[in-house]
Amino acid sequence: MTDVDMQAAERLYEMGPIDYIVIEWPREQPNGTVVPKIIDLVDRGIIRIIDIAFVGKDAGGAVYAMELSDFDGDGSFAAFEGASSGIIGDDELTEAGSALEPGTSAAVLIWENRWAAPVAVALRESGAELVASGRIPVQGIIAALDATESADATT
Repeated sequence: MTDVDMQAAERLYEMGPIDYIVIEWPREQPNGTVVPKIIDLVDRGIIRIIDIAFVGKDAGGAVYAMELSDFDGDGSFAAFEGASSGIIGDDELTEAGSALEPGTSAAVLIWENRWAAPVAVALRESGAELVASGRIPVQGIIAALDATESADATT
């Protein structure tokens, strides 16, 4: 293994969990309120953007890749110009686009959860393996809490 290969392997070993998100906007344009929050997370070292791409779905349901300049009407995503590792390819954009409603567009981001890297390294060093992962949407938590409150009110 070359020094470059060893350095790359070490960087991967020290990485935190990797997530992807697909953020959909109606009428094909974001309004600029999300990007400053993402940049804040990057600046504070909480996440690291690995890849970003843009996709749209026309009114007829056809999925298409978008360039940053076509997607970013207000210029807020310009901070991510060139943030592409190549992980998000045509197949991934098509899959992300299939989740969109017609007449919308989306940013597809892949990021490292840098805040979790020390725990991830410790888990790897202990021989642990991640066997399941998931997210509970906030709406699901709210519905569960509402159901609990309703059940408590009837007893």
